[in-house]
Amino acid sequence: MVKKNIMKILLLIITLLICMTFAITLGAVKIPIGETISIVGSFIKNLSFEINLNGIKDSNIFIVLNIRLPRIILTTIVGGILASVGASYQAIFKNPMADPFVMGVSSGAAFGATLSIVFGLNKGIWGFGFTSIMAFVGALITTVIVYNLARIGHKISTTSILLSGIVMSSILSAANSIMMIFNQDDLANIISWTMGSFNGANWNQISVIIIPAIIGLLCLSFLAREMNAIVMGEEDAQNMGVNVELVKKMILVGASLLSALAVSVSGVIGFAGIIVPHLFRIIFGSDHKILLPASVIGGGIFLLICDTLARTALPGRELPVGVITSVLGGPFFLYLLKKSKSKAMM
Repeated sequence: MVKKNIMKILLLIITLLICMTFAITLGAVKIPIGETISIVGSFIKNLSFEINLNGIKDSNIFIVLNIRLPRIILTTIVGGILASVGASYQAIFKNPMADPFVMGVSSGAAFGATLSIVFGLNKGIWGFGFTSIMAFVGALITTVIVYNLARIGHKISTTSILLSGIVMSSILSAANSIMMIFNQDDLANIISWTMGSFNGANWNQISVIIIPAIIGLLCLSFLAREMNAIVMGEEDAQNMGVNVELVKKMILVGASLLSALAVSVSGVIGFAGIIVPHLFRIIFGSDHKILLPASVIGGGIFLLICDTLARTALPGRELPVGVITSVLGGPFFLYLLKKSKSKAMM
């Protein structure tokens, strides 16, 4: 069983690499796959943007290294974060509907981004536009508020977390709507951000988020055994020696920070954190030691496919990636619900 799961993980990694390669070739300018492999191979070998390959246009090299490759890497990172956070939340909430934005992270980020757009704050720090920075801050503040609302003494009520998250999301969504009504000139920019996009992806963004993302994902992976225990029941987990309250706090804080990090560079992208863990729970089972790494890779594949469709589906135009995730994820989620309902009736 372990060997079989390892083979599945390796197959996922190979699939991800193939998807990344083909995604680089697609776009307004078609770049042959042979040129793509040569450019990326030379870049990895020399770790330099100064690449001179005979027979390959400088414009193609520029497009691959400065536009498509950073976008594809950032998309893969964000997809992996959303899927792994979704799997973690579903474990501690014991709720298959829990997603990375359950604590109001998306609404907080949208509120912060909207403030930035409305007040015309276009400057950036470390390659991040101020909109991304404000989105991150808004997501963190919302998370802190929801966390404190749900805390009862030294304990965290998962039900209160869900309710607090819903209430904060409603309040912030209303505030966003009011700002959109009174700032019609910024409406297109606000809507574009809240529907998700990787259009502004760059190497600076990757360099800023890559280390926190790796640390956060590793921390969640180290708690896989505890997640397995909590899924069976908090009382059983306590009898197995798991400090349930401490583990819940660690997962809530770590996962919320990861969600805020992801949404700050991508905008609000739904379904990736729900669909991918569901699918891989069917394929790999419920052991989070396997489910979490599989979700990271699978989330990267799912969001990469969605983003590639978003930028190539309509010639000369780019769709928000959140629209594609909803179009693909919605029907699939309904299928999963119908399948689980059929099993329950048997």
